[in-house]
Amino acid sequence: MRLFQTRAVVAATVAGVTLGASALLGPARANDSVAHLAAGGLQFGRTDAIAIQKEVLFISTSEVRVDYRFRNLTDKSVATLVAFPLPDVRAQSDLDNVVIPEPGAAANFMAFKTTVDGKSVQMKVQQRAIAVGIDRTNVLRDLGLPIAPYLAGLGKRIAALPAAARDRLSDLAMIRYERFDAGKGWETAAIPTWTMRTVYYWHQVFPAKATISVSHRYKPSVGAAVDTGVASDYANAATNREYRDRYCVDEAFTRAVRRLRRGSGKSGNVHLTEERLEYVLKTGANWAGPISEFTMIVDKGAPDNLVSFCAKGVRKISPTRFEVTMKDFYPQKNLDILIVKPARQ
Repeated sequence: MRLFQTRAVVAATVAGVTLGASALLGPARANDSVAHLAAGGLQFGRTDAIAIQKEVLFISTSEVRVDYRFRNLTDKSVATLVAFPLPDVRAQSDLDNVVIPEPGAAANFMAFKTTVDGKSVQMKVQQRAIAVGIDRTNVLRDLGLPIAPYLAGLGKRIAALPAAARDRLSDLAMIRYERFDAGKGWETAAIPTWTMRTVYYWHQVFPAKATISVSHRYKPSVGAAVDTGVASDYANAATNREYRDRYCVDEAFTRAVRRLRRGSGKSGNVHLTEERLEYVLKTGANWAGPISEFTMIVDKGAPDNLVSFCAKGVRKISPTRFEVTMKDFYPQKNLDILIVKPARQ
């Protein structure tokens, strides 16, 4: 069975503030929107010995929770590597304007936690700095620089390096120079251009013929736009197609957005913003067979928000939550979620 084939459209009641008419913002306009980083669940080495009996996935803009129940199908204990790859990250810029949930953290920038049968897992971490496809981690270590390219103050640390060291970074395509005027005349800054690749991992033993429970939590990276492009007078065909293909936005959802934008009709249009999340499902299918029981819960945050995502069999279970349940589910596509909401002061 395929999970992401048909459409789930959820309308809401009207509430919000009046800020005047909305302008178009497509899903990826850099100057007034921020992009997101796609993350998923746990991954482990390919094995036909371990099956997922049950997975419950909860997604909101503040937290992602995944609860697994794994079963060792064999009569022998199985040890395998379990990993949580964090999204690749580059330095913040106009071209790479993404949301990092914990920007002060050098490694665990999504604040994730994992437990096995209720006990915290002590993980190891591997971090690499990649520039034009080449591992340059040792270069940064030699220069005493952090691998995380987004950390505050990194530009000043690079500027303080000897000229030969900066030339080395430039020759290896690890930095670029930008000129800017912040009111004190023209200045030149070195911008990191390497990509940080982070994987947390541990070795897990699955006892013979036994079941273990694994729980995983983290803060998602949420993309946002100050205006939504849905039902916008300025939306073009490409924008509409992206909303339709990625989030299954259809006429019913578009009409709901128009109603929400009109508001009560007493004080003008309601200003609408949007948020976007992505959950990586399809890369984790390394277990034995499909997921026996799969449940997905999407929380749109507030009753007056609108949410759209591609799914089938969606059921409303609370004023803000929507549930999808599947039997013998095999992930074939990632999940993209669009939330349109009134701007709140």
